[in-house]
Amino acid sequence: MSTLPPGDAQYAIGVDFGTLSGRAVVVRVSDGTELGSAVFDYPHAVMDNTLAATGEKLPPEWALQVPSDYVDVLRNAVPEAVREAGIDPAQVIGIGTDFTACTMVPTTADGTPLNELPGFESRPHAYVKLWKHHAAQGQADRINALAAERKEEWLARYGGLISSEWEFAKGLQLLEEDPELYERMDHWVEAADWIIWQLTGQYTRNACTAGYKGIYQDGQYPSREFLGALNPDFAGFAEEKVEHTIGALGSSAGTLSAEAAAWTGLPEGIAVAVGNVDAHVAAPAAKATTPGQMVAIMGTSTCHVMNSDRLAEVPGMCGVVDGGIVDGLYGYEAGQSGVGDIFAWFVENQVPASDVEAASNAGVSVHEYLTAQAEREPVGGHGLIALDWHSGNRSVLVDHQLSGTVVGLTLSTKAHEVYRALLEATAFGARKIVETFNASGVPVTEFVAAGGLLRNRFLMQTYSDVLRMPISTIGSDQGPALGSAIHAAVAAGAYPDVRAASEAMGSVNRAAYTPDPDRADAYDLLYAEYEQLHDYFGRGSNQVMRRLKELRRAAYSKATVNA
Repeated sequence: MSTLPPGDAQYAIGVDFGTLSGRAVVVRVSDGTELGSAVFDYPHAVMDNTLAATGEKLPPEWALQVPSDYVDVLRNAVPEAVREAGIDPAQVIGIGTDFTACTMVPTTADGTPLNELPGFESRPHAYVKLWKHHAAQGQADRINALAAERKEEWLARYGGLISSEWEFAKGLQLLEEDPELYERMDHWVEAADWIIWQLTGQYTRNACTAGYKGIYQDGQYPSREFLGALNPDFAGFAEEKVEHTIGALGSSAGTLSAEAAAWTGLPEGIAVAVGNVDAHVAAPAAKATTPGQMVAIMGTSTCHVMNSDRLAEVPGMCGVVDGGIVDGLYGYEAGQSGVGDIFAWFVENQVPASDVEAASNAGVSVHEYLTAQAEREPVGGHGLIALDWHSGNRSVLVDHQLSGTVVGLTLSTKAHEVYRALLEATAFGARKIVETFNASGVPVTEFVAAGGLLRNRFLMQTYSDVLRMPISTIGSDQGPALGSAIHAAVAAGAYPDVRAASEAMGSVNRAAYTPDPDRADAYDLLYAEYEQLHDYFGRGSNQVMRRLKELRRAAYSKATVNA
């Protein structure tokens, strides 16, 4: 006989750990109704310029975080969300979490992050390496070259290229730049799994990050021989630092410990779902659990995930994993490293004071002001084309040495015109991904948008016009957190599997945007120009972007030596 509360009195908590903050949402298990939420901003945010503990300047392409900030989300956002929901915590049957990925925490055997050890707080490599830490590109290049030379079978499962964002490239960088710290590290842990460790007291890897970010395919990691050929001291990396028990998505990783119950105010012993990734966990929240439904989680970056009943090689995909999204189907992933981040960079650094003042006088944000101006103009009216590579290219080129550019600037170009060109560039990048999947025999039949950028209706319409597809939108403002709550409900036994829970608890607005034929025709012409620039700068015709980054690194190194 079940000891769970009756259906309408059951609640699940979903916690979404993003790039700058963590969000907790209280969800009714019977129908997915969201009753309360709370956000906690990470006190240390992202350390990409200086190390907070010492003020030391970090090299280019670094992005670090402090793991205690994640625990502070549990201490603050979870109890606040429960208070806002007005429920009895005793009615909560489970908690699930999701994380940015690949975000890595170096720990001791008991899960203590290395930056918390005395004397290590001044060592940059002791901290969390956030997903957008791209300083391991050199190591990624060597992994890719060696894997291609040796014809490693797993390479095709990642579109032919391993990213600098992932576990092995970042781990190799740690070894080669701070070997003492590497030796002190017992576990190289995805933050998605580290937070579950803090909740349960037990370390369990999740199938999602193991497959997509940890090169775990067909039950094994890259061989000792392969890793040793990269660096003799790296031979045991998979066996000694990475390998651990793997939990299926939607299963229970354990139960809430007494310590974590005290942090959160939740009942000790409730189910804790196996960890997950923010993008992948959002698919069930959008009722996208069948083949062909591509979910784009659009925020600072965009991650594209999709289920399929077939295994295929898709150039530049971030990975294909059996059961990587839901059991019984192959889960595909692609992505764009910069989307909302690009728009934010432009607003923070490139907008004239007159536009900022005009936005303030109108009582709107600068983003809203620029969007309203851009929306009035015809497609192509700005005479511009941009590449959306300000944070490198995740798909389909998988090269974080690439950088953004805008072509067509004149002395009469206005800020809102450049802003629109950047919006369009991200839509063109999404079209390149969709077309690559279609051409590889993994057809995209529905495009479902989720994430914070849904608020910009002009952006969504632009995507529909550029893709020449209807755009469905998730019905929740908190897609990843809702998805985590769905997994928590399954882990607690309220539903037999994620598909059933998705059907009951998920929410989607089908075909919320439809393409305008005239605008779509005009965008075809711009997209043709985008493709030419994409291949010219991205496929080896001109390596100027790589050379410029090399010059930047050399200049930084010289300045450091002379300081």
